[in-house]
Parts: sequence; C-alpha cells; structure tokens
Amino acid sequence: MKQFSKSINRASSLLLAAGITAAAGIATAAPVTVVSWGGSYGKAQDAALFTDAAKNSGIEIVRESGASMSKTCLQVESGSVNWDLVVTGSGGSASAAAKGCLEKIDYDVVDVSNFIPGTYTDYCVGSDVFATVMSWNTDKYGKPGSAGAPKTWADFWDVKKFPGTRAYRANNVDGVLEPALMADGVPMDKVYEVLSTEAGMKRAIDKIRELKPHISVFWTSGAMQAQLMKDAEVDMTTGWNGRFDNAAKDGAKVGYSFDQALLDYDCFAMPKGAPEKDTAMKFLAEVSKAKYQANLPFHITYGPTNKGAYDITTAPKELIEALPSHPKNVPLMLPVSLDWYAKNRVKALEMYMELISE
Repeated sequence: MKQFSKSINRASSLLLAAGITAAAGIATAAPVTVVSWGGSYGKAQDAALFTDAAKNSGIEIVRESGASMSKTCLQVESGSVNWDLVVTGSGGSASAAAKGCLEKIDYDVVDVSNFIPGTYTDYCVGSDVFATVMSWNTDKYGKPGSAGAPKTWADFWDVKKFPGTRAYRANNVDGVLEPALMADGVPMDKVYEVLSTEAGMKRAIDKIRELKPHISVFWTSGAMQAQLMKDAEVDMTTGWNGRFDNAAKDGAKVGYSFDQALLDYDCFAMPKGAPEKDTAMKFLAEVSKAKYQANLPFHITYGPTNKGAYDITTAPKELIEALPSHPKNVPLMLPVSLDWYAKNRVKALEMYMELISE
C-alpha cells in the first residue's frame, strides 16, 4: 500500500509539473529522479554536479536521499520503479547487476572515453574516486605520520598499543572483510584470493569477532562516521576519507592514512525499468563531463573519474595531492574487486549480519 501511495504521489507530481509547463507554453520531459546520500557527500554532489548539470542540460531533476541497491532491487522485483539514477558504491552496483536489477548503460550516449580505466562497467558510471580508511582521534593518538600514530589495520585491531573504543560498519559488507584480513597478516595482493573461499570469509569474520568487544558503535552512514569523530564518541573508526576531511574542517580532531586503505569509486546506476530511462541517460552523459567533476574536490576530497577534470580544475596542488586518486596515493591502497563482490557479496553479508546479531 505504501509503495502504491508513492506511485500515486509521483504520478500526481508529474501531472502537476506537466500542467504548469503546458500552461506556460513550455515543452519538457518528465523530471528525472536522482537518488544519492545525505550529509556532506550529498551536498557536495549538489554543489559540484547536479545543480549545474540540470541547468545546463535543461533536464529537470528531482533529488532524493536514501540511495540503496537493496531498495533499488526491491523496486525492480515489485515492478514499481520510482527512481531513475541511483548513486551507489561499485561493489553494490556489481551485486545488483548480477541480480538483474540494473539497466545497461548506453555508451553511445554517455562518453567515458577519457575516464580512468576501471571506473565504469556495463551497468555503472563512476562519479568519484574515494578510499575506505581507518581514522582516529588525533588528540589521543597523534597526527598522521607522527611517531607513534596508527598506520595499518593491524594497529586498528591492536587495543593494547592503541587502547580505546572503535566503530565499524553496520548495515553493509562493502569494505568490511578486507581490513580484517590485512589486520590478520594477509598481504594486500592476496586479500581477494583468500576471501574467494568460505574459509577465507570465515577467517575475516572471526577477526572482526575478536575486535567486537571494543566496537562501541556500528555506523550506518557517512554522516554518522563524521559525527562520531566530531563528538569524539569513538577513538577510531572505519569510513570514507572525504567525510573525515569535511569533519576536520568542522573542527573534529581526526586524521587518517591511505596505507592499506581500500581504493574504490562511487557510481551512477539505473534501475531496470527506470520510468525516465532515455532522459536519465542524457542527464548521466551531462553530469559525467569533466567540467562538473573538476569542481568536486572543492566540496569533498574525492577524486574525479573523468581524467579531463585534472586538466581544467583550479584546485591547488595541495588539494589535488590529497585526493585518493592521486598517483602518489594509489600504490598505498588495495583496489576493490568488483568481480569478488558480484560473486560473493550476498554470502559475505549473510555471514557478517550473523556476527553483528550475536
């Protein structure tokens, strides 16, 4: 009934919009519903990408928060798709595509010829490059690079050398098992090989179980990561580098390291049966242009996927070098394996949720 009401509300909104534009003598397509996340990330996308792309293309968009591949698949499976473009992590898109929940991207419309290799797939177009890092309270453990400051995932797990509370991800397995294996001594280049077996996944789960008594909070969003550090509610947490940089701007005593971080990207995916598929594809083509991505680092420290953005950005050298996609930072990190997520995400999430509920 709730889903039906949403469909009615959407239809009413479209009829109202059509009536207004018809009265004004303006011919226009129905609005494209673009769904992202909230907090500083959503604000950054609005400021750098969505507002100008909509204005310049003449495509009206409806912005919503609460992006989720699980909700996307539920819409598809129920035959009641309300969203046109959904922001998601690369692993989430890989899993959703494997379930048949996503439309293929039309690369005759969307130009990715100048994109960083590996930041787009048949079903997802990269919007930014980010890193899943461990962050810590700098008042307690020192600034990044200082003597005695934490550096590796082994340090995150070492509650004797670095006593204090931890926070870890709650509602998703993306970026959850890899740190545990590295903390357990698995080299970066062997992580996905080990995780490709059930025994390897169990090893990662057992390592998280070892830390669980010291995890005082399981976070559910990027906004929550930032708030935990602003409020000094925990001493260390996992999370996304740009969220912590913005938290630091707001006064949080927070630092992080790219050492052993997970190199990943967010992307735009289109639900199977998107109501405004053709117009949404045109908007995706517009928002993927370098001129918009070049603005993103001013609002959040995530790197562009379109290489042309680096040629035209006016961001200072210091800011560019702080991006996870900068050549000096990339070798320090583990690139996320979309193939692993497509094949193993469902099983891994089931095992992880069982651990959390213990």
